[in-house]
Amino acid sequence: MEQQGSENAQGPLPCANNCGFFGSPATRNLCSKCFRDDSLRRAEAQAAATAMAALTASSPSTAAAATATATEEEVEEGKGRAKGKSGRCSTCGRKVGLMGFECRCGGVFCGAHRYSDRHDCGYDYRGAGRDAIARANPVVRADKQVDKI
Repeated sequence: MEQQGSENAQGPLPCANNCGFFGSPATRNLCSKCFRDDSLRRAEAQAAATAMAALTASSPSTAAAATATATEEEVEEGKGRAKGKSGRCSTCGRKVGLMGFECRCGGVFCGAHRYSDRHDCGYDYRGAGRDAIARANPVVRADKQVDKI
């Protein structure tokens, strides 16, 4: 009882990121939004570290190339997000507003350029279709035993 009374006497604590909302000790004194963002950031960092450890264990020369590739991908992802947030077509530069069409290649396009044949789409639709069919239809083989009489 006394412990609950002392917690209530303190009142709500502000978020540790100073975002203006209130945090709780259960979420490391962060509000729910900051806690979610921090959890996602930690999970991404852990996944990247695991991938790098796996690459380093396989071969040292491959790890250096993978690090350079990962850095380039992060830079390209940043550019892709900027294109999407700008509200303009990636091909012609027209304002698309709320009606922008997102393509699987990562760009946002106007109505005239929304189809993959209308813009320089780098997404491999054929490969994605093959993978989807392969996942949906696993190969099933029966035992090939012949009973002799």
